[in-house]
Amino acid sequence: MIRRFGQPPKRGQKYKLRAGAYALLPYRGDLLVTHQAHPWPEYQLPGGGIDAGESPTSALHREVIEETGWTISRPRRVGAFRRFTFMPEYEIWAEKLCTIYIAHPVRQIADPTEPGHTAVWMPLEQAVDVLGNSGDRHFAQMLQGGWV
Repeated sequence: MIRRFGQPPKRGQKYKLRAGAYALLPYRGDLLVTHQAHPWPEYQLPGGGIDAGESPTSALHREVIEETGWTISRPRRVGAFRRFTFMPEYEIWAEKLCTIYIAHPVRQIADPTEPGHTAVWMPLEQAVDVLGNSGDRHFAQMLQGGWV
């Protein structure tokens, strides 16, 4: 069973399953996160949806570059969670199945290309407090505690 974070599903609401891959990107006590400006300002683990025919690690590499401009190496799966939410950018209610990886940030090759996203390095302790959803915060806490 995969742990759920956030609100339980709304009774009678239909949800579209949306699988995604997200990255913990630590370096020297800091964590690389993305700040998404719209639809509301929020710090997040870089990552996103897995496209049809795409492997989770291919999606992870693509999404991290789109949202941060950084390349990564040696991704390793550390867990997963699910959450039920409305995604206004797609106008859907989604059951998000979020697979979390830890990877090494290699280098920044470009600015983020995903509209409204900014790459932000912050101390891991701060990320644990400011990440926008409880699942992301949980995995940042696991990293902080040395369990990842």
